Amino acid sequence: MGMEYFGDKLHALRIEKKFTQNELASRLGVVGASVSSYEKNKQYLSIEILIQLCQIFDVSADYLLGLSDDKEFNTSSLTDEQLQIVLRLINEFEQFNALKEK
Repeated sequence: MGMEYFGDKLHALRIEKKFTQNELASRLGVVGASVSSYEKNKQYLSIEILIQLCQIFDVSADYLLGLSDDKEFNTSSLTDEQLQIVLRLINEFEQFNALKEK
């Protein structure tokens, strides 16, 4: 695992969401050539862009960076109460983002 997989994972996620490089670039606030460079592992991205990618594709940074093959967050070690808190927090973020997009 490692950086050599980042570009492949980014490309696969982009195709899965049916985004062109330019569409993804627009969402990230970068030029299309940057997305191409990220996918070819020719350019490192900022932490801010990494966070945006995780949010856009609903995956963990560990997944994108090749530290994990799990796309989703593992919540199996959480108590029911902790899981409910996480779910409420996710709901709050989703509502905030929906309002922000309007």
